[in-house]
Amino acid sequence: MGRLFDVRETFTRMLLLNTSGVIYLLLVPRQTGVPVSGPQWTLAACAFASGLLLHRRPPINMLAQTVLFAVALATLDDTTINQVGTAWALGEMALWAPRGRYLWGTVGGVSIVYLVFNRQTDGLTESLVGLCINLGLPVLIGTVVRTTRELGVQAERRMISEQRAARADERSAIARELHDVVAHHVASMVLRVGVAQHVLPKVDPAVDAVFDDVHRTGTAALADLRRLVAVLRDPDGVRGDAALTAIDPSALPAALDGAVETARLAGVIVEAEIDPAVGSLDAVRGLAVLRLTQEALTNVAKHAGPGSVARFSVVLRGSDLEWEVVDDGGSSVAGAPLSGGHGLIGMRERVEVLGGTLTAGPSGKGWRVATVLPGEIS
Repeated sequence: MGRLFDVRETFTRMLLLNTSGVIYLLLVPRQTGVPVSGPQWTLAACAFASGLLLHRRPPINMLAQTVLFAVALATLDDTTINQVGTAWALGEMALWAPRGRYLWGTVGGVSIVYLVFNRQTDGLTESLVGLCINLGLPVLIGTVVRTTRELGVQAERRMISEQRAARADERSAIARELHDVVAHHVASMVLRVGVAQHVLPKVDPAVDAVFDDVHRTGTAALADLRRLVAVLRDPDGVRGDAALTAIDPSALPAALDGAVETARLAGVIVEAEIDPAVGSLDAVRGLAVLRLTQEALTNVAKHAGPGSVARFSVVLRGSDLEWEVVDDGGSSVAGAPLSGGHGLIGMRERVEVLGGTLTAGPSGKGWRVATVLPGEIS
């Protein structure tokens, strides 16, 4: 029923009106014993055709129905069809009119036609009452429906605005926590590593290399945190900044080598197969591959431990990218599932957004994660 009063459903309303008009014309002879005249059928058919053909043009349909109504008033005794057609067109005008003066100008025009061409012998009072009913009812219905629809649109827009404001507040709260808590602790760790490098004399080269790696990793983490905080605080302001959401495709092989080297410094023996063709990947899939690799190798170092062996491969076959990380379990419990964090969940969500499916589970004594990122999302 709601769609019947939608401004876009004009054809449905006119079809129902025309069907009702035909039924009326067929029932009149049975009720009154007077057959419908040829002119009455002609004017009715013109009104029906005008309503169907001009249902998307309320002003033109209104003009046509008013002219037919004037002819009917001047020539017919039963003007019901054309009178209802004019009233219905007036209701459509009330639904459509962008300004009030269009509607009231139309009401004035129909009133003049009714008073000038009306041949009935009723008194002035009866004519005015009939006029008010015939004009006032469709205008009232159309105005009420239009106002209700506009209030609904305003309520929907207000709800959307409130939802956006709530999401903005939530993002701001997360950004504050990241900046005030996480970034603070990471910055403290980076600072302390830097101090340790200066105060510890004659450090073993291997230990110094570990310090360098921790300092470099912490600094990179701080940079990523700042970018994430910027995205959370002002998504629209950074949406066009590719540096915050993607990676230069030509730099992907080197970035993957860096992730492998970081895992090796953590004590993991990594056998890497990196297809040089990944440098031609689009920026979005390139960033996804890098994040997946960093997370998977970090999990190997965390759960399989130093001395474990991991096989990492990323190969471009046609337009599809095949990615896999498998470890031997190291000294950990065989087939122990990853737990205690959201890394695997984040990996799965990242892959699904790009149209792929992440496979993760035990593989022998170790763990395997793999996916295929399609070149085209179906």
